[in-house]
Amino acid sequence: MAGTIDARLAELGIAVPEAPVPVGAYVPFVVTGGLVVISGQLPVSAGEVRYRGTLGADCPLEDGVAAAELCMVNVLAQLRAACDGDLDRVSRCVRLGGFVAATPAFTEHPKVINGASDLAVRVFGERGRHARFAVGVASLPLGAAVEVEAIFARD
Repeated sequence: MAGTIDARLAELGIAVPEAPVPVGAYVPFVVTGGLVVISGQLPVSAGEVRYRGTLGADCPLEDGVAAAELCMVNVLAQLRAACDGDLDRVSRCVRLGGFVAATPAFTEHPKVINGASDLAVRVFGERGRHARFAVGVASLPLGAAVEVEAIFARD
């Protein structure tokens, strides 16, 4: 039987994939005490980076927002694995962090990372509201436009 969060994901039409494997020498998440720390997730779908480029140059704002949302779907995949398949164990999204590949003149980083933040709230309701950072960087792994990391509290 699907849990409350799985039912909400189905209502939203979001299919959470199997947790992607790391692209470097790190673990995808760490569980410590009541926290789950999720390593940075890229906008990967079916093994391919779907959104590449630099905001303010060759990647439009709308694609950046979509990239952040896809990163959040991959965060949820890691979170599901960390919660033994049960997203109903999540009691709070504590913090999201977003990295945006951007030109020096680009200043809309918060709008980009809203793609991840808004999805967290759509999925978890009030438990999805969180502290956050959104910063611009010169480049990201595999040419990705966005990367999102997160910390959740779980029962």
